[in-house]
Amino acid sequence: MPDHPELPALIAVDHDDYHAEHVGRLADGRQFFLTTPFAGALQGAAGNEFVALYLFDAAGALLEARIDEFGPRAGMDREARNRVYEQRLAELGEIEFDRIEIAPFSLTRFGVEFGLIPNWPEDEGEPLSISLQPGDYMAFFEPWDSGDYDT
Repeated sequence: MPDHPELPALIAVDHDDYHAEHVGRLADGRQFFLTTPFAGALQGAAGNEFVALYLFDAAGALLEARIDEFGPRAGMDREARNRVYEQRLAELGEIEFDRIEIAPFSLTRFGVEFGLIPNWPEDEGEPLSISLQPGDYMAFFEPWDSGDYDT
C-alpha cells in the first residue's frame, strides 16, 4: 500500500444548479453547505436519508453540523424532508450563493460518518479523492482549488 498523500488544507466548491446549489456565505462571513446526504440500501440495510446543513468559519473550518434523519427512502415523508430543507435554508438569514473553500472534515451522527472524507489510493499512481459522505455523491480531485466535482 502506498504512503498516503497529504490532505489538502481546503477544497473549493463552486455554486452550481446541481449538488452545490445551496453553498455560499452568510452575512457575517461564515460559509455554509446545505445538502441531502444518504446512506444507501446495501447488504440488507434499509438505508437512510438526511438533510445536512454544515456551517464553516470564514477560513473553512467546520463550526457546526445540523443533520436531520428521515429514514429509508422507500418510506420517507418527502414533504417533511423538503420542509426541513427549506427551514434550514431560511435559518441562514441573508446569504449569498457563491464559491466556498472548506477543510476536509468527518463526524458521526445516527451511527453514520458524514463529511468530506478521503478515499486513499490503493495503488501507486492512483489519485487521492475526497468525497462528500454518506452517499459518495460529490468527489473532489486535484487541483483542490478548481471548484469542480465528479458525481
